[in-house]
Amino acid sequence: MEIPTYDVPHTARVYDYYLGGKSHYAIDRQAGDTVLGVWPGARAAARTNRQFMHRAVRFLGQRGVRQFLDIGTGIPTEPNLHQVAQSVAPDSRVVYVDKDPLVLTYADALMRSAPEGRTLYVEADVSAGHERILDQAFEVLDRDRPVALSLVALLHFVPDEQGAREVVGALLDALPSGSALVLSHGTHDFDATVMLRVEEIYRQGGMAAQSRSREEILRFFDGLELVEPGIVPPHLWRPDEQTQRETVEGDLAALVSMWSVVGIKP
Repeated sequence: MEIPTYDVPHTARVYDYYLGGKSHYAIDRQAGDTVLGVWPGARAAARTNRQFMHRAVRFLGQRGVRQFLDIGTGIPTEPNLHQVAQSVAPDSRVVYVDKDPLVLTYADALMRSAPEGRTLYVEADVSAGHERILDQAFEVLDRDRPVALSLVALLHFVPDEQGAREVVGALLDALPSGSALVLSHGTHDFDATVMLRVEEIYRQGGMAAQSRSREEILRFFDGLELVEPGIVPPHLWRPDEQTQRETVEGDLAALVSMWSVVGIKP
């Protein structure tokens, strides 16, 4: 399959660049390098954020969640979410959603489910509405069983004018009791000068962006019960031995650029 060229950067491909992947173009590297010039910790933050996703999925899987809806999947990077979930419970079902056609090109990596489970990839833009996502997701997921909704490093690319809170609320309303929201989100709470400049770089590159404060992020969890330790930077959310080691060895300032939190629908 021939991969089309791109003349504007995309958040999924820039993120892939931060993670050391190979599925990006010169325009994405240019945008990423501009961010790195302002915020050298972007690579460490991306890696730590992904490790948070792994721990949150493992945590929920160990507590019986067998269904995951991952919106804003990005370029496949092992271990992918279904690999983590199915390492806990092979019968786990995972639906991936992203709007970048390049993710579809590599979606076969997201479809290699354990025989007992199942995965599905949906190409859709969450800011364009939730109905299509849910309609296709429930072809694989059981409406009556808890679903973990993963919005990891996504909503800072969905500004208020695109209805971020309304979309998240509608998605959660469609999920049954016992479902979960897994979220990480860029913030200017720790270093407003740097993070607001990063937000500006993304917008100048044609990518919507909006960092949010701790209080603004917690509004996505209205009506949910927060899992301990509540809302914290990603490296502090139930850290494992690897995370603790990398935090000690790494640049702590680079890691306190996001909030992470998991909530359960009562």
